[in-house]
Formats: sequence, structure tokens, C-alpha cells
Amino acid sequence: MYVWPLTLGEEYHYLRSRVMDIRKISVGPDYKSGAMHYLVGQDILNGSHKIHLIQQDKDSQSIKVWIQREDEILLWKEFNSNMPISIEYNINF
Repeated sequence: MYVWPLTLGEEYHYLRSRVMDIRKISVGPDYKSGAMHYLVGQDILNGSHKIHLIQQDKDSQSIKVWIQREDEILLWKEFNSNMPISIEYNINF
């Protein structure tokens, strides 16, 4: 059970428990020339933040992009099911 606000460690475990292991998403109708690509670990916002987690939320049927700066994790973007999205999962052997 989690009590808000969460510590960084609790937030990480909460988010990971609700997600498949997504490595990258591409948002837009044309994968090669018109899509925006988001990759876990990618520097964003002029290098002040990194993409921490890409989460598929089954309750809201959306994809959420969480970012991190130091000890703070924030929801940055959410794409609903009306957006064309290509998902790449981590393959861990």
C-alpha cells in the first residue's frame, strides 16, 4: 500500500508495478519522417531532465512519459489511444 506523497523509491516501485517494460515510443502517423520519438534515458528540456519511464496505463488506455530531475519524478506527457503510437519493448534475455 502506498501513501501519498511517495518517496523516490516508493514512486519508482509504484510506477514499475503498473507498467510493461517499454524502451521507446514513436508518436505520429509517419514513423520515419513525421513522428516524435521518446526513449527512456533520453535528455530533454535542454538537458535539465531525462525520460525516466514510459508507462502504458491500461486504466486510462494511454501512454504516459515520466521525467526525472535529481530526486524528482514528474508526469511530462500523456498520449491517448487516438494518437498513432508505435511501441518498442525491452527484450531481456
